[in-house]
Amino acid sequence: MWQSAHDTYFDSRILSADPLELVKMLYQAAIAAVRDARCHLANREIAARARAITKACAILTELTVSLDHECGGDLSRGLARLYDYMSRRLIEANFRQTDQPLEEVLGLLATLVEGWEGIQPAAKPEPRAASPWGQAQAPSEALPEYSSHAWSL
Repeated sequence: MWQSAHDTYFDSRILSADPLELVKMLYQAAIAAVRDARCHLANREIAARARAITKACAILTELTVSLDHECGGDLSRGLARLYDYMSRRLIEANFRQTDQPLEEVLGLLATLVEGWEGIQPAAKPEPRAASPWGQAQAPSEALPEYSSHAWSL
């Protein structure tokens, strides 16, 4: 029952999130997967470690394919290279069964999520009111100015 409520909450959080929040959520999920992989590595749980690393790699792939290289320019290309590097380090950690690459990826992800948490979403533009002539006007243009009338306060 609790898992169902948690899943419903998580689904609604995803559906209502803005793009910045979705990226932060993906970073946090990748961090959790890498932490799980480190625990499974320490406990010699090979299959569980491999699943956790696979999950982290899948998240990095999702982040990579969501990049907009036209709008993102150098930043987008830099993130793509970083995501690729982290994926290769995760695969190396799984293959060699060593913690150092996992620790490195965890640090990189923590830095990324910290940076994204500092980004403020762009202010939404004010809706424009329609004028009687069919053209949109800014809200201040759509309302009459009452201060010039004798009966205004």
